[in-house]
Amino acid sequence: MRLLDAVVNARMRWTAATNLRDLRPRVDDRRIPVIVTERHVVASDQDVVSVRLAAPGGGPLPAWRPGAHLDLELPSGLLRQYSLCGDPRDTRGYRIAVRRIPGGAGSAEVHDDLGVGRALAVRGPRNAFPFAAPGHGSPAARVRFVAGGIGITPILPMMRLADALGIEWTAIYTGRARATLPFLTEVEGFGPRARVRTDDRRGLPSPAELLDGVGPDTAVYCCGPAPMVAGIAAAVRGISGVELHSERFSAPPVVDGMPFEIQLSRGGEVIGVPADRSALEMLLRRRPDQPYSCRQGFCRTCKVRVLDGEPEHRDSVLTPAERAAGDLLVCVSRCAGGRLVLDL
Repeated sequence: MRLLDAVVNARMRWTAATNLRDLRPRVDDRRIPVIVTERHVVASDQDVVSVRLAAPGGGPLPAWRPGAHLDLELPSGLLRQYSLCGDPRDTRGYRIAVRRIPGGAGSAEVHDDLGVGRALAVRGPRNAFPFAAPGHGSPAARVRFVAGGIGITPILPMMRLADALGIEWTAIYTGRARATLPFLTEVEGFGPRARVRTDDRRGLPSPAELLDGVGPDTAVYCCGPAPMVAGIAAAVRGISGVELHSERFSAPPVVDGMPFEIQLSRGGEVIGVPADRSALEMLLRRRPDQPYSCRQGFCRTCKVRVLDGEPEHRDSVLTPAERAAGDLLVCVSRCAGGRLVLDL
């Protein structure tokens, strides 16, 4: 019996360890070669370009679901993340849209250098903003989509899927002016359930306006500028029975930060991190090829190993064992004092 107990206990420990390993989030780092097959300006102010990517031989690409994004390996070596905004049923092409950001090296390269026929590689797809449709994974009865500007990119496939499933849904698409709104024709093609409003005609929208008509049993999917997303999150807290799913294309502000330093390996370069900046932001200024994705502490792409120093972990995914082993997500985590020496 003692021998049997030992065998059973060993088996249970092995099973628990295996299940824990299987449940940990994985980053899909497969590199997929693609070429640019189409390119179109999709906002009349010329600042948003749509790019279609296909496999060099025209074969099928890995499947994706609404809300997913790609890591785009640009020819210069820069790595940037863009939401997939095409149709998941198109298995032979990925569509992304990129707004030109003043001073943004990645967006400038997409706009200026990615012509039709250009070869590059992508990683993914991966999804940090999945759509759980009512009746298909969500207890909600209806959906409100809220998109601000280029935030329409992950929302547009969700709208198509909700429409195809016959779900009750409405959408508000907002931006500075109609000329700045990409895919405007596609959005307006849904009819009156998709409302377009612009700041030049009606001023900045309030959370109350963007959530007008939202009540219990509603799921809100929101993507856009950080102030808009934060305002909606605050407003939703006062409405019972509402789900909130959101994504923003900028890092969250640093709260209660203290300045510290990071050092690239023992004896390597030392980089100062101000109290209101992330370690990733400062690292990218010296190492623009450093991998990253969500910038919000949940995708693990930016994970590095700490060789020395006391980390202040602010992520939501690393296990106690990983933290004890020295793992750190530089997009959100900081130093408890002084300097962190990173294995870079």
